[in-house]
Amino acid sequence: MAKEAKKNPQELTVEQKLKALYQLQTMLSKIDEIKTLRGELPLEVQDLEDEIAGLTTRIERIKSEISELKTSIAGKKVEIETAKASVAKYKEQQDNVRNNREYDFLSKEIEFQTLEIELCEKRIREFTEQQEEKTKEVEKSSALLEERQKDLEVKKNELDEIVSETKQEEEKLRDKAKELETKIEPRLLQSFKRIRKNSRNGLGIVYVQRDACGGCFNKIPPQRQLDIRSRKKIIVCEYCGRIMIDPELAGVTPEPKVAAPKEKPARTRKKLTEMD
Repeated sequence: MAKEAKKNPQELTVEQKLKALYQLQTMLSKIDEIKTLRGELPLEVQDLEDEIAGLTTRIERIKSEISELKTSIAGKKVEIETAKASVAKYKEQQDNVRNNREYDFLSKEIEFQTLEIELCEKRIREFTEQQEEKTKEVEKSSALLEERQKDLEVKKNELDEIVSETKQEEEKLRDKAKELETKIEPRLLQSFKRIRKNSRNGLGIVYVQRDACGGCFNKIPPQRQLDIRSRKKIIVCEYCGRIMIDPELAGVTPEPKVAAPKEKPARTRKKLTEMD
């Protein structure tokens, strides 16, 4: 029976590992391009959803406060009616007092209840003002909420349209990327992902361009270039830490080196001999 090739990542040669890594990088870069196409829309949608949730909670809280104010106003009105009833009762009792002491006591009670009525009326005015302010705040927040909901609907439609156009392609790329990951040994894959995460352009593996690293463009010593072309071991850039491969392995035709222009030989002036 023929032995199945490339089943175990450990069995792959360095060249095969590097090729698989570069193919994986290509898949991931295409996925990044799709994400870039979506731009800031996902974040904008999330921000709008958070703002709408915040506004909704705020409106509900203010409405609850308005309800409490209404209850407080109703309670103060009941207290006023009770105090008025007490005043009427005490005034009626004053007509039937037997001495000045009882009369003074009832007078103080009437005065106290009258002050209670005034205090309740003051509280009602304060609560009413607060209720009006909070009602205006609810109206303002509700208008803003409606505006944000319209913005969210527009942004969601834009995002859904882009996602629908790219979803199938992205899923295919992700499936291919997962398949490639199974061909790469875990330690190397983990290192590649870490390098890629720390890279601003998301490149974890690059090919040599004009004797320089394709990621940071720092010059590579000749001996190191030979090591890269030999494909016998994993070589990383000493400046940016990216894994480096030769252009041929990446399927790229290397750019021809531009020879330095040769210096023209200096012209010698011929000595002119004077003839007698």
